[in-house]
Amino acid sequence: MTQSTQTRELYLAAAEVVAKLLAAPEVAAAWHEDSALPKLSVRGLAGHLAAQVFFIPAMLAEPVPVEPVISIHEYYARVSWIGSDIDSPFNQAIRAGGEQDAAGGPGDLAERVAACVEELRVTLPAAPDRAVRRPTWGPWSISFDDFVTSRLLEVLVHSDDLAYSVGVPTPEFPAVAVETVVDLLSRIALRRHGATDVLRALSRAERAPASISAL
Repeated sequence: MTQSTQTRELYLAAAEVVAKLLAAPEVAAAWHEDSALPKLSVRGLAGHLAAQVFFIPAMLAEPVPVEPVISIHEYYARVSWIGSDIDSPFNQAIRAGGEQDAAGGPGDLAERVAACVEELRVTLPAAPDRAVRRPTWGPWSISFDDFVTSRLLEVLVHSDDLAYSVGVPTPEFPAVAVETVVDLLSRIALRRHGATDVLRALSRAERAPASISAL
């Protein structure tokens, strides 16, 4: 199995978990309540989680960018949103986008995600590993498979956020998917906090820093 094939299979497995979580009655029951994330409602969080599925076909529908391709690690080193203020324009746009995606209600959102996952079962395995780019990025792009990996990270992190927000257990994901995301988060944490803090956090509770949060 190639790395590309594994990445896409892991993503599809994770997207199926998202579809089931969004269809849970607990999500609908808490739809208008605050989520565990500041200034974000359950419906807004659900919409943002769903967007991590909708992004895949949307990116493939865009023209191939001309900007140079960088690695996924360089991508996370360049993005401006990591550690940004909760009221930054980027984070405000995230909240607004989540609300917009969820505007049709919990049933509509769950149905749209389930339909998108079914579509991706057919289209994702055959999609070319072309360059992709979002307009909010700088003058660079990343490979499609790296973008899929970045969405896998978002799916795992925000599935936990949503499950915690509505009082259900965090869904289980394939072990390799979790390992992939933890590896990526570890590299981001190293850049943000430095080797000493990360090593201490992982090995020395008596002198561990208060946080080595990657995001």
